[in-house]
Amino acid sequence: MPGLKGLLREPLVHFLLLGAALFALDAWLRQPPAADAGREIVVGAARINTLAQNFKRTWQRPPTRSELEGLVEDYVREEVLYREALALGLDRDDTVIRRRLRQKMEFVSDDAAALHTPSDQELADWLAANPDDFRIERRATFDQVYLDPRLRGDALEADAKRMLDELNRADASAKPSGQGDGLLLLNPRFEDLPQGEVRRLFGNAFAEALFEQPVGRWVGPIDSGYGSHLVRLQATTPGGVARLEEVRPLLEREWANARRKELGESFYAELRARYRVTVKMPEPQRGTEGGGAAAALGGQGQ
Repeated sequence: MPGLKGLLREPLVHFLLLGAALFALDAWLRQPPAADAGREIVVGAARINTLAQNFKRTWQRPPTRSELEGLVEDYVREEVLYREALALGLDRDDTVIRRRLRQKMEFVSDDAAALHTPSDQELADWLAANPDDFRIERRATFDQVYLDPRLRGDALEADAKRMLDELNRADASAKPSGQGDGLLLLNPRFEDLPQGEVRRLFGNAFAEALFEQPVGRWVGPIDSGYGSHLVRLQATTPGGVARLEEVRPLLEREWANARRKELGESFYAELRARYRVTVKMPEPQRGTEGGGAAAALGGQGQ
């Protein structure tokens, strides 16, 4: 009989050994799913309660036993298909999925920002650093009498002078009734109107001129986008930088937005530093400027 060394040289022995190795590899790859922790789906009481609560919010009643079992089975179906889709790489190169996952990662930093409530000192510091964002507009209460240039033509100035004399001789608290030309778009009196709103309704020139007039006296005519007006300024409120108490809700909202953006950028910078990003720009077309060299961007290589 041939010795051991001789047997190892036989092609048939090589074939048998290779077959045994392949059989062992196949048996290892075909281990039962229960041995793989990733193949286990556990639907706990907390998840089932969430499914039931979602059903109740939609249908305004709790689910029956069979409906709850159907909800659980639907959740298991979704989980199975989700895991198998990931295993097949179906999430790759899908723009919708990429954007959704990016959004969920950004929610992580947003949630962290929402946990912090700003103190009065933090709000005061933010207000001091951004005064123009919280400036209060001047406001005005005024009466107006509209004069239509198309109707009055060359007589407009004489009519305006006559009306001013009549209005200023009347009781200072009297409302101008029966004066001027009707215009349905405009009220005879405007209460506590911000300068921006005056500008929107009457135009820039009118808004600037209005706040320069004396209080309590009819003046004009002052031109607007509609025509000409006689105006009596009743009261004004000066503008300026707001106090914290006056703009607290707006200040808190703007502070939170800035904080969220700051934490988001910091969070992204930490994540980006884990990657070495290589950008290969396309070669420039003939007659265009720029280069096509690869550029290495960002953090440390991993």
